Amino acid sequence: MDLNFITENFVPVIVVACVLVGYIIKSTPVFAKVANNYIPLIVTVLGAILGAVMNGLTIEAIVYGAVSGLASTGLHQVFSQLLNINSDTSK
Repeated sequence: MDLNFITENFVPVIVVACVLVGYIIKSTPVFAKVANNYIPLIVTVLGAILGAVMNGLTIEAIVYGAVSGLASTGLHQVFSQLLNINSDTSK
């Protein structure tokens, strides 16, 4: 199975924008009422919108943008685990 299509359609700009928006939502008191469970949904929709804006209104652009938005959630989790951010040491 050839996975080169992932690297061809991966949009780092969308990932960075979604990481920033997710971080702002999580850390700003203004958005305190937004549950953490909704952040992946928000960045997925944002990624889909940005994908459509950047690459035209096609299904592929929307899907690749949404996947890039979800990748931002995974990227945030990797950095959080590596840097032990928000770790609960009382367990």
